[in-house]
Amino acid sequence: MHHYYLVATARICSFKMSSKEVKTALKSAREAIKNKEFKEALKHCKAVLKLEKNNYNAWVFIGLAASELEQPDQSQMAYKKAVELEPEQLLAWQGLSNLYEKTDQWDFQVELPNVYQKLVELYASSDKNKCYETIRKLSDIYQSDKEYLKLAKVWLQLLQLKEEEAVDKKELLQLWQQMTKLLSDCLNEEEKDYETQQHLITAFEKTMVLMDPIPGEEHKKVSADYVKCLSKLPQEEVKMKEACESMLSLYPNDSYPLEVLCSHYLNTGVHTEDAVSSFSRLLDLAPSSGLGHLGLGTKALQEGRYKDAIKDLAQGLKKMSSSTGWCNLAEAQFKMQRYSDSAVSCSQGLKVCASEDKELKVKLLKLKLEALVRSGGEKAADQALETFPLIQDAEKDPVLVTLKGRAYLNKGQIDHALKVSSELVASNPNLAQGLVLRGLAQLAQGQQQLAEESFLKAASQSPDCGEYYFLLGKLYWDMGEETRKDRSKAHTHLLKAAKLDPNLGCAFRYLGHYYREMANDRARARGCYKKAFELDNDDAESGAASVDLCMEQDDMDTALAILQSVIEKATPGSAKWAWMRRGLYHLKVGEHQQATADLQAALRADPEDWVCWECLGEAYLNRRSFTAALKAFGKAHQLQPSSIYSVYQAAAIKQTLGKFKEAVAEYLQITAQQDYVPALKGLGECQLSLAKSLMEECRDGGAIDLIQQAIQNLFRAVELRPDLSCLWKLLGDACTAVSNVSPNRAQVLMPALLAGLDPNTKSHTLTQAQTLKVGERCYARALKLMSEVPSLWYDLGLNYFRQSSLPCPAEGDQNSPSLLLEKAQQCLKKAIMMDSGNHSNWNALGVISMREGLENFALAQHCFIKSIDVEPNNVVAWTNLGTLYLKKDNIELAHNAFKIAQSLEPLYVNCWIGQALIAEKVGSYDTMDLFRHTTELSTHMEGVKGYAYWVCSTLLDKSNRDSELYRYNIVQMNAISAAHVALNKYTERIQSDPVAFIMLGYLNEHLQLKRQALRAYQRAVELLQSKSSTEELAFALGNYGRALCTSGQLDEAVSVYNSTPLQELSDLTGLALACCRAGLIGESVNAYERALAVASTEKDKAYILTALALLQHRQGNIDSAKTLLFKCSMLKEPISESLLCLCALGLVHSDATLASAALTELLKQGSASGDVVEQRCLLTCALLALQGNYSAVQREASRAVHSNPGNPSLWALLSRVVPQYYPRKANGGAMAGHVACLSSMTQGKRALLYSGVNQLANGRHSGEDKHRNALRTMQRAVLLCPDDPATWAGLMAACHTENTSCYLSGSAPCRQGLEQILMSVVSEKVRNVEEIERPLAQSLEGWVLQQSVTGLMLGGQVEQAEALCSQVLSVSPEHPAVLLSLRQVQCHRLLASSGGTVLPESVLEQLNNAVIMNPTNLGAWHWLAEVYRSQGLLVQAVMAYRQSLQLASQLGLHSSQVASLLRLALLALGPCMAGVPRKDWTDLILEATTEVLKLGSSPMALLFQALLQYVTKMAARETRRLLERLVYVPSQEFPVTVVQVASWYLLRHLHTKNDQELMNVLLQHAKMNGDHRLLNFYSLVASSSS
Repeated sequence: MHHYYLVATARICSFKMSSKEVKTALKSAREAIKNKEFKEALKHCKAVLKLEKNNYNAWVFIGLAASELEQPDQSQMAYKKAVELEPEQLLAWQGLSNLYEKTDQWDFQVELPNVYQKLVELYASSDKNKCYETIRKLSDIYQSDKEYLKLAKVWLQLLQLKEEEAVDKKELLQLWQQMTKLLSDCLNEEEKDYETQQHLITAFEKTMVLMDPIPGEEHKKVSADYVKCLSKLPQEEVKMKEACESMLSLYPNDSYPLEVLCSHYLNTGVHTEDAVSSFSRLLDLAPSSGLGHLGLGTKALQEGRYKDAIKDLAQGLKKMSSSTGWCNLAEAQFKMQRYSDSAVSCSQGLKVCASEDKELKVKLLKLKLEALVRSGGEKAADQALETFPLIQDAEKDPVLVTLKGRAYLNKGQIDHALKVSSELVASNPNLAQGLVLRGLAQLAQGQQQLAEESFLKAASQSPDCGEYYFLLGKLYWDMGEETRKDRSKAHTHLLKAAKLDPNLGCAFRYLGHYYREMANDRARARGCYKKAFELDNDDAESGAASVDLCMEQDDMDTALAILQSVIEKATPGSAKWAWMRRGLYHLKVGEHQQATADLQAALRADPEDWVCWECLGEAYLNRRSFTAALKAFGKAHQLQPSSIYSVYQAAAIKQTLGKFKEAVAEYLQITAQQDYVPALKGLGECQLSLAKSLMEECRDGGAIDLIQQAIQNLFRAVELRPDLSCLWKLLGDACTAVSNVSPNRAQVLMPALLAGLDPNTKSHTLTQAQTLKVGERCYARALKLMSEVPSLWYDLGLNYFRQSSLPCPAEGDQNSPSLLLEKAQQCLKKAIMMDSGNHSNWNALGVISMREGLENFALAQHCFIKSIDVEPNNVVAWTNLGTLYLKKDNIELAHNAFKIAQSLEPLYVNCWIGQALIAEKVGSYDTMDLFRHTTELSTHMEGVKGYAYWVCSTLLDKSNRDSELYRYNIVQMNAISAAHVALNKYTERIQSDPVAFIMLGYLNEHLQLKRQALRAYQRAVELLQSKSSTEELAFALGNYGRALCTSGQLDEAVSVYNSTPLQELSDLTGLALACCRAGLIGESVNAYERALAVASTEKDKAYILTALALLQHRQGNIDSAKTLLFKCSMLKEPISESLLCLCALGLVHSDATLASAALTELLKQGSASGDVVEQRCLLTCALLALQGNYSAVQREASRAVHSNPGNPSLWALLSRVVPQYYPRKANGGAMAGHVACLSSMTQGKRALLYSGVNQLANGRHSGEDKHRNALRTMQRAVLLCPDDPATWAGLMAACHTENTSCYLSGSAPCRQGLEQILMSVVSEKVRNVEEIERPLAQSLEGWVLQQSVTGLMLGGQVEQAEALCSQVLSVSPEHPAVLLSLRQVQCHRLLASSGGTVLPESVLEQLNNAVIMNPTNLGAWHWLAEVYRSQGLLVQAVMAYRQSLQLASQLGLHSSQVASLLRLALLALGPCMAGVPRKDWTDLILEATTEVLKLGSSPMALLFQALLQYVTKMAARETRRLLERLVYVPSQEFPVTVVQVASWYLLRHLHTKNDQELMNVLLQHAKMNGDHRLLNFYSLVASSSS
């Protein structure tokens, strides 16, 4: 603004005003503008205009001031007035320009270009720089407004000024380049201005003229832009070609001009030689150019080279998408019969087709419709029917309607197709397509004659259409021989179709069929198939036939080439036929890996082809991939269950993998359907392998069964194929395998024909020797078929060797063992002559040469050494050589041989047995360890017997029990069980060894297996009785007698002992024990006295004296028993057993002094372990109980457990004593039983019962804990010990507890009606207990009866309870306990029926007599007291309770004492609570509760004392103290009932004293413990008081 102000000032100064006032006013206005006082300036200017209306400067000042005052309209008017006054003056135009630039107003912006244009004219002569600046502003406006013509003109004006100014060439070049860029956008406009285009071309031409250097990168870029510009101008085609050629001449390696030319030719549809040349040149420069391929493809399409067209068009469309290109590709594919691809290409073309190109779109739709119809298939037909409506006026085009009808036909809608064809033929009778449609529909209906007529008529209408002749030829081919005996007519029409349409692949395919099947011309057929496949690579039938013919003619190269070409083009999941054929080829030539890959690819195309799965299984099998092959054959069988081959191969694979049981199942599946020899052979092999594995485990019975089955199946195979040597060999193996079992086990059921016996019978049972003889004949038959096989001579030699080892030969066999050995030797020599490099032959000959009867040790040594020479890593030969040396007493050489064998194969058991025998011979400590190791490796008879011998020897030596060697060899190695298992296998295999049976019996005794021990000793005695060994028989009889005594067969035991010489101490003591148990006390005493005379050690004498003392006690001679026991203790070697007996004697007779003294002496003998600790603890607890120190009983058991926490017996003892002597700790007792159960299964069975009893004592029922309760524990105990009557009694008590808890909770009991069932079970179990436990069992039976009666009464079943008692009394009429139960039931019924009336004196007398008849029944006295109490006879009730208390004291029953005292206190508390607190009742309460507290802590006694205090002194402080001691107790051992009752009375006490603070404390405590009943009670108390 200041600039214009100065200009205005200069202007004012340059003119002399005629008027002094005007001059003064303008000067003032100038000063005002300078000082930015624009309003003042306006006043001065208006003053000037009053004087001089047309004053130019005044109007300019007004425009300037108004502009600054933001008055644009007034400023514009002032400037325009100034412009009108002097149009050629710059000042006003400049002001107007600034105003328009400053103000964003649309009318100003419209006028701005005109102002700039005027300024350009004015600046052109005065200020060039301002002129150029204004031109650029003007060009920006024209560019933004897209007024390209004006832009071009103003830019030319600028260039003209520059040229006049003679600027340098470089600046001009930049301006021309800038002009080309500015005008290039005009080419994108819809309405193109020719003049502007010419200006643009001129700009490019000027630019290219001025550009330097040529050629150059900048020139190349501009040339490309020029070509691009011309390519957008159709009228400049000539210039465009010239520009392209010019650019190509300068830049021959640049493909852009060729791309422009090619694009032009494609868009215009010109395919002249120049066009083709351009396409070719472009591909030479850019081989991947899409334009070049599209151009050549389009040209090939026009020339009928469809294959080349498809190739070029497809490659071009990969680079660039073009609707025309897709259309051309679809057309070429259609011509090549690739209808599916054509339809896809049409769909792609429709996607990219421009909406305005309707003609191309219709063409694509029609082509797609026809392609879909001709491709066939229901899916394609649906797409065709969807495409049909998209074509405008399609219904009016009969050809399109024909396609619609064929689509219906492809869908199987023949009626629709016939309707369409009828309408077409009616409206267009000569339309060939309509006739073909009708013919196809008729053919679909089976009307071949009518179809033939339709096709003939269509062919006559269109004689140049090859398709119609193909349809005729196909029709004649399909008519078959019944209708057409001569197919030459089909041949003629197919030939004509091929000639008319050389691209009709299906015609060539059927021609191939004709030449292959009818003319038998393989060469022509192959050529036709090849042609068909070349025309349509998707024609799998032609391709497969072509490959098959090539393979038939041994032209494998051509076949592989075809397959390779198909596979290279194939997508995943396609070309199954090619993959499968190539896979089969690779499988045939042994390339299994490639075959596997190809067959897998074939299966991707068709996963349901079972044949392909079988081929894949073969490929896997050949490359040893057994698991994969198994899965493949399994899949094949799943798809085709009738295929036997799949099942057979699966079975063979499982056999190879050693899964013989699964293989047998598969083979049986085949043989059940048919006699398939390979399956029968495999089945026999598997069964033989299974038999051998069972033999290794000494399961000979199962092995013989399997051998029989194997023989049966192999004989079936031999009957079918007697010419197969392998089947006879397998039969020989099966027969020879029986040599490993004991002779009495080897009874084999043999087919009669195979056994050579009466053929009229199916089979015969043969002995071991006869079976081996059959095996010999089988090997001979195999050798007759294949006499030069050394392995058969080897097998025959082993068979002879096995026959020579039998104890008794077969009936009618004249061969002696030595003759059989010679035959075996000759067979092995024959095998060696045929195959001297087989180490097994040499080894077998060596073994035979060592056999008794030959004993050619030199030859044996030579054979073993030769075997080792042939195969150095020969563990068997080294072991046999070591055995030879050991037999010859060469210990060192034997040891070395065995050591080498061990190093070769550490798991070979025979060499370890050899080392064990050497260790035994030299007296090594490692002998037992070595024998044990042999049993761990496998079951070998020699190793088993050796180990069992050493285990038994170690056990017989009682002096080494505490040694480290014993603990390791016997305890840690679990030797007894291991030797027992091994020896059982030994005796199963070798049943004629009495020593083995004696050892087995001894081990059975150690494992408490009484029956098994008895059988073993009996077998040993039977074997020894047939021998003359008197000493061994006596030893066996002694063991047999001991086993009989242990098993309870006492008479037999006495008889057996008496059959011995009775010279040994063990026999005499055994006889004495058997007589004692049999009740023959005198004979037992005599035997012990004879034993005492025989005894040689003081310890033996002590044991015998102890036994005699026990017998004296049994006879009632207590003093004699004590004397004998004291005599034992005076011996030099006293035994702890005598002290134990003495202590037990004192306990039984309640002699605490004797028991204490004996126990003291026993404890002086030092620390003990195992069962002795348990015995001492039990005796100590019993003594404490006898002394009345009941709390110490639990402490003593706990102390023992803490000292020996790993002893489960002590845990069980603790669990046993807790409920009887310290029931407050019943929870701990249950846990102790649980620990015992976890520690030892033997102790755990009984400990479960103790744990359940503790839970019963603790009141643990399922309502409190669903998982840990008495019922669950007792159920487990019954499962583990079903023969123990105590567990069933415990289960009854648990059920009663559950029912009682249900009654208390108000719910229905779930376990009613079990009383009589459980009682009968207990009675049955009691009958089977041992004699020594019979008294306890009978008392348990009585308790169960009482429990049953109580349960029935609790359930309201009084009549059933009375009937049960009467039933028992009918059997035992004098049974006092049953009579008492009956009286109790009768009393209960009498009280219930009389409504609580007084019972007669006679009834009470009968009840009293019934109780007196059961003086030791504490529960009976309690019941009688309750009856007295119900009748109001409180004194009699007190007397009954005192009687029960006295009885409990006499019996030493701690818990019963507490129960009687508490019941007595409760009886006395009743009158006190009722308001009759007599002194005698209060004294009785205090006396009873005080006695209870002396016996131990009792919450119930404390509660009774507190209630007594509440009744007598309710408001006293002592009352609150006693109640609070029960309420605020931290221990969880106080019963909940005690705490709640105390809380009730404490609340009443505090409410009476109105002590709100303590009541709040009590209520808060109740909330914390969930005592809602107390809270409800408080609410009732509070509401009643208010």
